[in-house]
Amino acid sequence: MTAPHTCFDVSIENKVAHLVLNRPGAMNSMIPAFWTELPAIVRDIDMNAKARAIVISSTGKHFCAGMDLAVFTGGAGGGGSEHDRYIQAERLRHTAKSLQDSFTALDQARIPVIAAIQGGCIGGAVDMTSACDIRYCTDDAFFCIQEINIAMTADVGTFPRLCKLMPEGWVRELAYTGRRLPAAKAKAIGLVNETYADQATMLASVLETAREIASKNPIAVSGSKVMINYARDHTIADGLDYIATWQTGMFAPPHMGEAFAARQEKREPNFPDLAPLRAGL
Repeated sequence: MTAPHTCFDVSIENKVAHLVLNRPGAMNSMIPAFWTELPAIVRDIDMNAKARAIVISSTGKHFCAGMDLAVFTGGAGGGGSEHDRYIQAERLRHTAKSLQDSFTALDQARIPVIAAIQGGCIGGAVDMTSACDIRYCTDDAFFCIQEINIAMTADVGTFPRLCKLMPEGWVRELAYTGRRLPAAKAKAIGLVNETYADQATMLASVLETAREIASKNPIAVSGSKVMINYARDHTIADGLDYIATWQTGMFAPPHMGEAFAARQEKREPNFPDLAPLRAGL
């Protein structure tokens, strides 16, 4: 399946959706269309149960150069009074929250989202990949909290998420200095799971991992994502209580029976897909 979009090429094969940033000439910068397309694509795949895993990759030398200047300048007002300043500030707050929601869609999806990163992962691209479940990169990749280099504080998800993914001291160094975090160090501190010599090798491995995830029971995978996210945001005691409650309602003996039968019969298990969701419910 291929869908026409400005910023992405989308395909689905073997129950894996592959979203490819397709503007290499502009270093895949996040133009206004990006911010509406990404959550719409992800929610369509998720809500209509079109795939069991999502891979986000890119084209060209760099994964993504971050937010395009048009997002900063589009619709900016220039009211000069004190009253106008507060009105503008309130509007900008809602703009920031709307941009945040574009990446929160990755976090909220029922299925895992995997990022495959080559070259530069800059500014808003750090926000996007930190909202993914798993990150892989090429040996030449680097990560940069670019916002400090253009005199602003990162505000689309960098700090709430990165502080859960890597040591706080590294987040602070990168945020205060705008330095590049190279791939080897990103792996050493746990931001990425693995690095690869080149993009082709990385994509082959990442897509194989996604297919492996897609072969598992979708309810168990989705439940695992819910529990991991809940554990991230709550205490150990809260997490233990929630998984006990979740398992009471979601444990699926027929699916476990199929897993055991498939193993005994030396075949791949056949699990049902997640049910499509109705918008607004």
